[in-house]
Amino acid sequence: MPVAGIDIGSLSTEVVILHEGKIAAAVILPTGASSKTAINRAMGQALLQSGFSLDALERIVATGYGRVSVPFAHEKVTEITCHGRGAHFLDPAVRTVIDIGGQDSKVICLNGQGKVVDFLMNEKCAAGTGRFLEVMCQALEVDLDDFSRLAGRTGKTVPISSMCTVFAESEVVSLIAEGYPREQIIRGIIDSIVERTELMANRIGIMGKLMMTGGVAKNQAVVQALQEKLGTKIEVPEEPQLVGALGAALLAQEEM
Repeated sequence: MPVAGIDIGSLSTEVVILHEGKIAAAVILPTGASSKTAINRAMGQALLQSGFSLDALERIVATGYGRVSVPFAHEKVTEITCHGRGAHFLDPAVRTVIDIGGQDSKVICLNGQGKVVDFLMNEKCAAGTGRFLEVMCQALEVDLDDFSRLAGRTGKTVPISSMCTVFAESEVVSLIAEGYPREQIIRGIIDSIVERTELMANRIGIMGKLMMTGGVAKNQAVVQALQEKLGTKIEVPEEPQLVGALGAALLAQEEM
């Protein structure tokens, strides 16, 4: 029986359809200005990809900040639970998940069954999140691929003192005007993200194997710097943005 999980984030919307325990469809689209439009587009593409109709889906679980906007969801579950469940499915040995999404970041601790035993979440400020990276890339006039590549060109860094996204953007613009190389500014931005994440990880404590999920996990420079800072290897799934939607689909499957 096919089931689906939908993860509606501030920057992207993901849909995963499971059928007989296997992924029948997986879609990632920008959320844009309307979460409802993004939900319908993403689900439409997933249904086309899987060959199922919406009525054929036995159960749909929604997660993410926009989960209340899914009119056809049978249940709405927090992204903390879904990321934990998805990470456990991908690697049952994982005990800690660092999820850096579009507007918030989380450190989640799991038990051997993939259940959340503790978590810490930063949702008061977008600093250190996907939105923060997006704004910094715009200020530096580079795309995310170049951001990661340029970071590896230098070992030097220019510290970014502002933790607020708005003030950090102004600081970056000033550093560019002062003639600092983009590579060094990028290293400073990465350091600020890593330091913020390390603070959360140290407060909750890292248990066992560590996995990173969310869009920022695609940035190799951030992952590498965080590994060095935490002193442990970080596992990154093939498609880290899909972990929340996958977890939601798994919960839908289990409830059947």
